[in-house]
Amino acid sequence: MLSPKSANTIRATLPAVGAAIGEIASVFYVRLFAAHPELERDLFNRGNQANGAQQQALAGSIAAFASALVSHPDRRPDTMLARIAHKHASLGITRDQYEIVHTHLFAAIAEVLGDAVTEEVAAAWDEVYWLMANALIAIEERLYTGVGAASGDVWRDYRVLARYQETDDVVTFLVRPVDDAPLPPSRPGQYVSAQVQLPDGARQIRQYSLSGVRTAALQFTVKADGAVSRHLHQHVHDGDVLRVSAPFGDITLDEGDNPVLLASAGIGCTPMNAMLGQLANTGAQRQVIAVHADRSPRTHAFRNDFDQLVAKLPDATAHVWYEDPEGPWPADRTGLVDLRTVPVPAGTTAYLCGPLPFMRAVRAQLLELGVRAADIHCEVFGPDLWLSGTADNPAERA
Repeated sequence: MLSPKSANTIRATLPAVGAAIGEIASVFYVRLFAAHPELERDLFNRGNQANGAQQQALAGSIAAFASALVSHPDRRPDTMLARIAHKHASLGITRDQYEIVHTHLFAAIAEVLGDAVTEEVAAAWDEVYWLMANALIAIEERLYTGVGAASGDVWRDYRVLARYQETDDVVTFLVRPVDDAPLPPSRPGQYVSAQVQLPDGARQIRQYSLSGVRTAALQFTVKADGAVSRHLHQHVHDGDVLRVSAPFGDITLDEGDNPVLLASAGIGCTPMNAMLGQLANTGAQRQVIAVHADRSPRTHAFRNDFDQLVAKLPDATAHVWYEDPEGPWPADRTGLVDLRTVPVPAGTTAYLCGPLPFMRAVRAQLLELGVRAADIHCEVFGPDLWLSGTADNPAERA
């Protein structure tokens, strides 16, 4: 909890800081990378820096955390903190890096806001920062313990056992530790980070969802979008060695027996394929509603897996929409997903993954159909602009 004095100061200054937080985030990254160029080369994703997504996510998360502290002082925004902590853990973030961020973030605040940053204002926002940072550090330490890694030591060398071309621009990799050590624990819905060395020497990182359930290898799938993904497509083949993190991620398949709806679009099918695989492999008796949207059958990765896994489940139905269908296709399955044509029973838990417009639309449909907001779980690829409040209609996740 914030101290009463700091809470009053945050409440009074939040509008001004919130209005400037985007500029503060931009100045922060300039300062950070000038002092620590290795972080720009080897930790922060260049694509997310270039398109501004990382700056928006940082700014939004700080403002959202401060707002939550003063609006609901009796509870902590653990959903947002868990999302950030899992991302951090997959990168191997350590306690000392929070000190570095603090130094440059508060220098950026002083630069942007100038004389408005009195000692009292600085102290209050310092309290907010360390409440958030210490909460994240604690969660991340528990995550590292859970995968048997010392703080931040989540990276291992994996050998590529096989790669499969799913579509023209989607490839699946099967990898196993080079030392034949046991695979780290994982759950359907989680992701791993892959680090590659680009031609200019930078070691860039990107996260990829586990796309299948394997006992002897980790399986993740890559769409050729961005520098790291294109490098994996063009340069990584059977027998090559990859630097891969332990699996993390807070959106995972629950173990209940209530109905479950899995809805994906495009490459968002990757975590859903793993969830379907888990349900099929365990002989789940629960009702399963599998929904997917894609441009066409040719761009639909795991199309055969989708059909086969659904067929293995005793109470499952498949619903696919193509924007550009090829050959005969029912009229109500052409275009965009419309769940009004799909029976969604009471008590359904829903998992969504795909572009933000898709998830916003499907979430709105589910709410209209009576699904509780707390039972709709959204996996966002990249910086979570939705949950941090910088995209419309923030998702609610348990």
